[in-house]
Amino acid sequence: MIEKQGRFVLVMAFLVFLLFAGLVINANTGTVSIPAADVFRMTFEGLRLHITDLFTAGKYKSELDSVINADTSSQILFRIRLPRVFLAALLGGALSVSGYLLQVFFRNPIAGPFVLGISSGAKMVVGIALIFLIPHSAVNGSFSLMIASFIGSLLITMLVLLFSQKVKSMSMLLVVGIMVGYICSAVTDFCITFANDHDVINLTNWSMGSFSGANWEQVRTALRICIPGFLASFLLSKPVSAYLLSEAYAASMGVPVKAFRIVLLLVSSMLSACVTAIAGPISFVGIAVPHIARILLKSSKPNNLIPTVFLSGAVFCIFCDLIARTLFSPVELKIGTVTSVFGAPIVIYLMIKRHSGEKK
Repeated sequence: MIEKQGRFVLVMAFLVFLLFAGLVINANTGTVSIPAADVFRMTFEGLRLHITDLFTAGKYKSELDSVINADTSSQILFRIRLPRVFLAALLGGALSVSGYLLQVFFRNPIAGPFVLGISSGAKMVVGIALIFLIPHSAVNGSFSLMIASFIGSLLITMLVLLFSQKVKSMSMLLVVGIMVGYICSAVTDFCITFANDHDVINLTNWSMGSFSGANWEQVRTALRICIPGFLASFLLSKPVSAYLLSEAYAASMGVPVKAFRIVLLLVSSMLSACVTAIAGPISFVGIAVPHIARILLKSSKPNNLIPTVFLSGAVFCIFCDLIARTLFSPVELKIGTVTSVFGAPIVIYLMIKRHSGEKK
């Protein structure tokens, strides 16, 4: 027990180190190079003034603005790079936890928002909203996308859940998820037929997934949803431990299984919807990162695994975004392209390992 707890502390410390290293490298790297010492100094000063400003009703706003607008490097750091790296960390962590909750829900190691077609469902409903509803409504666009993404995620999750009651094979459930994803993509393409060029461009850019254009308002929105979602997931650790053994065992331990499953589904859909609405569909993070976290911890204990999954997802997306942004600079890759390159082999490995286990 002590050995496992010690490993958890070491893994968390390692991930926190990688998180800060990723923040500094992302903030430092680009067309304009900003020295690491300046990144630390300006970030610390900006955050200190921002927090002070919050508690003093705008008393330090002018001083904060002077730090942000001090020179070109400050503006690049505060207006472009820091919002982007914070957003990548938050959404990467949220998507990873969402994938972990789905794996618990379906008791299936390859369950995830992308593989099960949930991201495609969110894209479908967002496409319908973006093309037919938002242009004719006075509702805030970002908020509408969030609601549409949540509805799409929840609808497809429930549909896959119905199929999972009939299909017991993991491989067949994967095929069902892929087929559902194709159907959702077909509906989205049908809607695009009736869209104007501007809406088509918006939907295409959004659907490829990217942290480009991140701003502090998006970071605040992500904070309001991702942090409560993460805390709710962490508070579910004990019921998750019991549920992983069996539904009967969970019920005998006093877990209201039906209500628990609903909460699990809602929290997972909320986190996935937040990511999809802000950054677009991002593939394979939700399925690959929980397994990376298990390998690091060598444990499946939920109260240790959930924080590890969140931090692992944050680190994974920060470095994937760095690759997407710099590998072919000034051309920028979509984040989904990079996450697929690293995430898809993990899914293939899991499928082969599972198939080999079933043969034995």
